[in-house]
Amino acid sequence: MITIKTFVFNPFSENTYLLYDETKECVIIDPGCFTKNEEEELIDFIKTNQLIPKVILNTHCHIDHVIGNQFIKTEFNIPLWIPINEEDTFNAVPSYAGSYGFEGYKHATVDKFINDHEEVKFGSSTLKTILAPGHSAGHVAFVNLDQNICFGGDILFNGSIGRTDLPRGDFDTLIKSIKDRLFILNDSTVVYPGHGSTTTIKHEKASNPFCSIN
Repeated sequence: MITIKTFVFNPFSENTYLLYDETKECVIIDPGCFTKNEEEELIDFIKTNQLIPKVILNTHCHIDHVIGNQFIKTEFNIPLWIPINEEDTFNAVPSYAGSYGFEGYKHATVDKFINDHEEVKFGSSTLKTILAPGHSAGHVAFVNLDQNICFGGDILFNGSIGRTDLPRGDFDTLIKSIKDRLFILNDSTVVYPGHGSTTTIKHEKASNPFCSIN
């Protein structure tokens, strides 16, 4: 069974998720740690719980979700996986990092590009990759169907959706992704978003002002 630890990092209040199971193997989704204190908070939790990091996963590659990639790669010597259509978005980060106050940003090397429907395995657990563009060109969610949990990055929020005014964002594409790719999940599925509190598919289908279907 997957245990979830949530960290809130950087000035964007980005949710970084650490997932682990009874084997102690873990994955880190969207490491947004940037300051020394944030890095130490994540590392201390991993070491205190004797976890074994296996891979870094990015749901998408906007700066607030990737600024901890290189630190985690170096600290644990593990690979970085990003969505296949996010390469351009990822490679643009160094050009604007300083303007967002991240002058010390260090760019990581990508080890694997993730495809739609691809599975990510760690310990005795599996995450399924779901392509859901709109907030960015190649945005994905990671879902565990056994526990009905979804790590959705900036696709769907509690009562809201991801912004679409950034490069390669598109409102109509995002709404279609939500309805066609996320709303087909079990209603009880808990969505762990890139910012803010958790929600459920049932709640958003019923009441989200941007994409409800009931």
